[in-house]
Amino acid sequence: MLCQECDKKPATLHFTKIVNGEKTEFHICESCARERGEGIPGTANGFSIHSLLSGLLDFEPVGNMNALGAKPAQQLRCDNCGLTYTQFSKMGRFGCSNCYTQFGSKLDPILKRVHGNTTHVGKIPKRTGVQILLRREIDELKRDLNMQIEQQEFEAAAGLRDRIRELERKIADV
Repeated sequence: MLCQECDKKPATLHFTKIVNGEKTEFHICESCARERGEGIPGTANGFSIHSLLSGLLDFEPVGNMNALGAKPAQQLRCDNCGLTYTQFSKMGRFGCSNCYTQFGSKLDPILKRVHGNTTHVGKIPKRTGVQILLRREIDELKRDLNMQIEQQEFEAAAGLRDRIRELERKIADV
């Protein structure tokens, strides 16, 4: 595919912009992108994934207390490796596995903004995902069970209870 700007060089950068719900795609070469002022990933003057994450992470005003009266985000520090939230937001990665727990309260809103949810609902491998599928089915059945109990449909609830027990035995066998 040739560059849509110069029609000479091959298009190496493919951009998709969505503004007010209107999607625009364009394919350009590096030199035309520089002239246009578009960032080129992986180059010195382009943006990096770390810059993108840093922009998402720094959404709280500096020095403000949050609604629960907790310390500001930049004062949070991992007890295990000593990494601060500010350092994490600049690097884009954690220092140790304890950082997930330490900064967890700050991650949920970010994940929700980026992915739309904080729970993974993607595909599950058929061979290795049997337990996960069974647990999901049990969770759904438990919600139905609670609904049946609230509506005083005790016979239907007893059937759901038996199905849940059956699935829990399957999990124990796997």
